Amino acid sequence: MPPSDRNPSMKTEEHEMALATTTPQTDADPFAADWVADPFPRLAEIREQTSAMYFKDFDFYMLTRYDDVRRAADDWQTFSSAEGVALTPEINYAIDGSILHLDPPEHTALRDVLGPQLAPRGLRKLNAQIADYADRLVAEQVAAGEFDAVHTISRVFPINVVADLLGLPAEGRNTLQPGADAMFAAFGPWGDYLISHIQEMADYQEYLNSMDDRAKFSPDGWGAAIMDAIDDGAVTQLQGLRLINGYLTAGMDTTVNAIGAMLRLFAERPEVWNALKADPWRAPAVFEETLRWHSPVVGFWRVATRDVEIGDVTVPAGKQVMLNFAAANHDPEKFSNPEEFQIERNPLDHLAFGYGTHGCAGQGLARMEAHTLLKALTEQIDTIELTGPAAASSNPIVRGFESVPVRVTPAA
Repeated sequence: MPPSDRNPSMKTEEHEMALATTTPQTDADPFAADWVADPFPRLAEIREQTSAMYFKDFDFYMLTRYDDVRRAADDWQTFSSAEGVALTPEINYAIDGSILHLDPPEHTALRDVLGPQLAPRGLRKLNAQIADYADRLVAEQVAAGEFDAVHTISRVFPINVVADLLGLPAEGRNTLQPGADAMFAAFGPWGDYLISHIQEMADYQEYLNSMDDRAKFSPDGWGAAIMDAIDDGAVTQLQGLRLINGYLTAGMDTTVNAIGAMLRLFAERPEVWNALKADPWRAPAVFEETLRWHSPVVGFWRVATRDVEIGDVTVPAGKQVMLNFAAANHDPEKFSNPEEFQIERNPLDHLAFGYGTHGCAGQGLARMEAHTLLKALTEQIDTIELTGPAAASSNPIVRGFESVPVRVTPAA
């Protein structure tokens, strides 16, 4: 797999000299296991120290302050996605031309392919279908009494919803969640986690690459709409496949991991669960605060297209910049007591779905999924408690759980 022309590991002598005298820098590893397990204390130290920290060993700048991250996410002309959203040139080469790896106007053209389906009017048509599935899935778990909330709900519900909407066949869906999780890890460095999940990523790509035939999609699904766009010449065959890939990957992991985090929260914090049961209309606020507090996607990279000042730091043109959404969502200048989950907060301006041009196109669907699932949970479950420790994932780019074992009692 040939790398891109721009090698992010190459540093000019002038840049090294400037860094040594003017730029806050660190040799810390933000992808190390101890950092991934508890990132927020370190991110707080960086946020207090500087507006843009340079990570020497990885040759990128990290933004951690809410205003800086949001401003950069909204300025695609200065912080380009088309120049690279992953840390390594190999992955940027592999996803070149995908919806994540484009700037307007090409990005806009791809995003418009499923614009009607993801608009509020299109989503409203899906509410009854998604709610019915949520009711059935929760009923199955309540009947079991004890289950792993990750393996039976959070990794099942969003994945089947998105796969059904795309019209994907049932065979092969078992590759979707582990493959998407590995794809997110691939946006970071070639570390232990990614290396140990290479097979899952390969199986996922093989499955997606096989979806090049209209006959494999249900005729009324989103996949068929993408095939129509290919036939009409709006997108190429490769762009269409990468569009399916992009919506599948982005449509799963934020929702998957936010739902897992909510279920763990309910089991550990019964006062939150009881408040939600007493007033189910709190469901949207609970989901938004979970997205802010847990922040499933740590962040993505951009490339500075010009020398740009961020606070007291000048980021040189051509350098990679990580927009750390998780750090921004814990900025005390924006959110008071950010380490606390506050059910009354309802932070609609969090950055868990990104912001601006590359703000998640499927966030309306994600919210619909979460709200219908919370409704089914509160209607069918009385109490929820852990039966063992929740096991966190060590994915360096996506924050989630490998296991959340719980016991529930049915509602009267």
